[in-house]
Amino acid sequence: MSDLFSSVAPTGPASQPLSAAERRANLWKALGPGILVSCAAVGGSHLVWSTRAGADFGWSLVGLILLTNLFKYPFFLFGQRYTAATGESLLAGYRRHGRRYVWIFLLINILTGTINIAGVGMLSGALLAGYGLTGLSIAHLTVGLIGGCAALLLLGHYKLLDGMAKVVIIALAVSTAVAVALAVPNRPEIAADFVAPSPWTWASFAFLISLMGWMPAPVDLSAWSSLWMFSRKEQTGHMATVRETSIDFYLGYVAAVVLAVLFVALGALVMFGSGQAFSESGIGFSNQLVTLYTATIGEWSRPLILSAAFITMFSTTLTCVDGYPRSLAACCVLLKVLPEDRFKMMHRVWMVVATVSAAVVVLFFVKNLLELLTFAAVVSFLTSPVLAWINYKVMTGDNVPAGDQPGWMMRVLSWSGLIFFALMTAGYVYVLVGR
Repeated sequence: MSDLFSSVAPTGPASQPLSAAERRANLWKALGPGILVSCAAVGGSHLVWSTRAGADFGWSLVGLILLTNLFKYPFFLFGQRYTAATGESLLAGYRRHGRRYVWIFLLINILTGTINIAGVGMLSGALLAGYGLTGLSIAHLTVGLIGGCAALLLLGHYKLLDGMAKVVIIALAVSTAVAVALAVPNRPEIAADFVAPSPWTWASFAFLISLMGWMPAPVDLSAWSSLWMFSRKEQTGHMATVRETSIDFYLGYVAAVVLAVLFVALGALVMFGSGQAFSESGIGFSNQLVTLYTATIGEWSRPLILSAAFITMFSTTLTCVDGYPRSLAACCVLLKVLPEDRFKMMHRVWMVVATVSAAVVVLFFVKNLLELLTFAAVVSFLTSPVLAWINYKVMTGDNVPAGDQPGWMMRVLSWSGLIFFALMTAGYVYVLVGR
């Protein structure tokens, strides 16, 4: 596990030109980490926040969603590109610039990891209750699911995670595209006296922060894709090049952006102007989510849609139960709390700690689903400026080859994103305590 903080020469081009078949084989071996991030993103941000954005405000927030994805794009890209260019993890880059950056990441992730695992786990539990499992509360179903995810990961490790992500993304993309296509000609009539609410008010600002917090995912997930590259290498024997990493990243990121717009469309076409509002209870919310699809595809599709939504959220929960403990374990190794060869043991320990902590939050501190999801998304957004800036600092460090460092356009985009995040954070603080 020395790759976690000691620079290793990255896999460069072979001395002999590779054949087309070899290039395809290597590309297939490289695919995975970027798609896993997309799988983690689609769960909460898309099923919850994108759909609510369309249902509450119609098409008004599509521009903000696209802008948020654009501004976060460099910082997610840096996670994988840094590793491909230098041969070490993004968190090792944090360590190069000072132990304080690793401590910052560690402390942020202890907080966000617990509440985000609890949030996506609770939505999974609510969807599971849709199968008629009324004998147990959503809280107890959630605890069982999170514990089940930890057990599966302890047995199946990265291979299970990687295989599930690709299937889930394809299944959800197809079902959502079909639902949107069928919703266009079957859109319900909007009352003539309906007045569309504006999202551009201080009263709606907290919702905008929640929407952006998980859109397409919290910035700390950029460290996950970097660490997953080493797991993928261990699985396939091939370390992705910068070019292969870029393809993997863009496949996942573009899929997440397209799906975000599709979920907005679904909410806008089916619920906007209908007088309906999403329930704050877990079962009520999950039923409305599934009804968005069945209202356009047909009631016959309810079991299929419920299964697709549940599998999506279950895979997101599975990804989070692996990703947060993995990054926390890496921080411990980098801070030399434990020797490098104890990384896997520390990963398991953090997995147990994260599972127990999330269970405590769900059982004792949460009254309704949307309350938890909102809190988790807001915290994720408020930490975005800090982690985004560290990612930028690491990617422009002296150890990164000049050809792999961000060009002037990417630097402008990065600074634009940092300023945007800082201004929106200041706006939220103003709404929270200043108005």
